[in-house]
Amino acid sequence: MDKLVQGIDRVYIHKSSLNSSVVERFFRLFPREKIETIEDQPNTKSRGALSAREFDQSKRQVLITEFQGQFFKQCPGFKPGLICCNYFVLNLGLQCNMNCSYCYLQSYINSPYMTIYSNIDAAISQMRELAEKYPDKAFRVGTGETIDSLSLDPLTLYSRHLISFFNEFPKWTLELKTKSDHVDQFLDVNPAGNTVVSWSINPQNIITHEEHGTASLEERLSAARKCRDKGYQVGFHIDPMIWHPGWKKNYSDLVNEVAKRFRPNEVAHISLGALRFVAEQKDIMRERFGMKSFVTNAEMFPSKDGKLRYDGKLRADMFDTLLTLFREDSPEWKVLLCMETPETWIARLDTNPRHVREIREFFQPLPRS
Repeated sequence: MDKLVQGIDRVYIHKSSLNSSVVERFFRLFPREKIETIEDQPNTKSRGALSAREFDQSKRQVLITEFQGQFFKQCPGFKPGLICCNYFVLNLGLQCNMNCSYCYLQSYINSPYMTIYSNIDAAISQMRELAEKYPDKAFRVGTGETIDSLSLDPLTLYSRHLISFFNEFPKWTLELKTKSDHVDQFLDVNPAGNTVVSWSINPQNIITHEEHGTASLEERLSAARKCRDKGYQVGFHIDPMIWHPGWKKNYSDLVNEVAKRFRPNEVAHISLGALRFVAEQKDIMRERFGMKSFVTNAEMFPSKDGKLRYDGKLRADMFDTLLTLFREDSPEWKVLLCMETPETWIARLDTNPRHVREIREFFQPLPRS
């Protein structure tokens, strides 16, 4: 906790949020000289894209404010040309305190701080309305699209609110996705079996080289075991897979490490995804991380969804390598591809994922509203 507080230089609290539980907690945790109450958003003289320096500084400042829009929406993968696993996202903030070279937020964030939405009760009300409208639908909901689900959670304790809500709707699944090891703050909340705590994982050399300020691989896997031992489901996202010299051995070692510590019936799902980003992101990545990064010097090609990706042969080799390793260990692993085309899916599985017993539950049609 002390490290989290020390890593934040300034906390701006909008007056509309003063009576919220998260603000009460920040007042208890932070020295008063770090906190400023405001009526307008601070430091917004420029609405354009942030410079590399401004983006770095944004990770040391927090704005707590209410969100007036729709918290709950379909995953960005839910679009023509891609196969999506019926995932919905719940956005409770924007930006995180970690520093991954490939982070897609670099391409569009124009606010010079991390934002925490204080009105979590409104977010839960929106979900409750949908749950009551579709009581028999099995929605999968994640909070890790525009923030890391748990990196700031010891400060907000939002995980506790969400787990308690999802306990009321056992057909729904909550996913808390993180690169941190911050789990102790909710382990005393009894899960109903429908909360998945998941980790983005990579070989340790990629974590060191590209995922700055994140937990080590050992810390992530140990936190996953801690959650599993308390009755929570766990998941893993080997995403983005990043080419580097020796990638095949390093990713093989990663799969073996997961298989050594967990069995298929202990893991809700594993997703695989290859490096991808929008072209507009290249300049700020190079300015912030230089050309020694495996991300900034990667050879990438335009794809149908407008993103830059590795060529099809390399992606196929990456996916085939890991799918083979998991299948050789056990055919019961539930392995998905993330944000990939039907062609890629069919080439890897010889069929549409809706027809694969281990994973077809993720691809059943859901209402679009």
